[in-house]
Amino acid sequence: MPGVRAAPTQSAWVARSDLGRDHPAKTTTIAYRDVLSQLWLLDPVEAWQPAGSELGRLSKAPKHQLADPGLAARLLDLSEPEFEPGRRGAPLLGRFFDHLVTMSVQSYAIVSEARVRYFRAPTGDRDVDVIVEARGRVVAIEVKLARTVDDHDVRHLLWLRERLGDRFADGIVVTTGTHAYRRKDGIGVVPAALLGP
Repeated sequence: MPGVRAAPTQSAWVARSDLGRDHPAKTTTIAYRDVLSQLWLLDPVEAWQPAGSELGRLSKAPKHQLADPGLAARLLDLSEPEFEPGRRGAPLLGRFFDHLVTMSVQSYAIVSEARVRYFRAPTGDRDVDVIVEARGRVVAIEVKLARTVDDHDVRHLLWLRERLGDRFADGIVVTTGTHAYRRKDGIGVVPAALLGP
């Protein structure tokens, strides 16, 4: 395929990895990431850089989402039973769910002429999975692989709402639950199933 570099070979993976580690070296992952992005299998989500300084220093590196979590599951030969607790796909389920929700939000944002970003403080103490911004207003979305939501799950949304004031249009937690509702603190809870067509 013109313009697409070949993925590093297995020997390159070993050569660039530190022996005894359970994950590849950064140089190796960057090479794979670049190839997967060129094949449209990864979709970079830029870091949110709002105007003003009300949030302090923020992370600037993009976060890479799977363009199609279903395709990734197929390539890994993971069928539905493989995602059950204790099975080999279980550790990936939360990430796949996050990618699926982000992909769905991105498709709606394009139609609404909105931008999709993510928010993370460099210290890691504050983050929001998805930020949708349009015309100076923000919808902040947390993704939670669970049926229920508690106060701990909304703490970063409430923190962001306090700092943004009128620029904060809404805060939402997307779950695996069956009912949409609004919490007493004003944060919406939306099942991922409602993000579909």
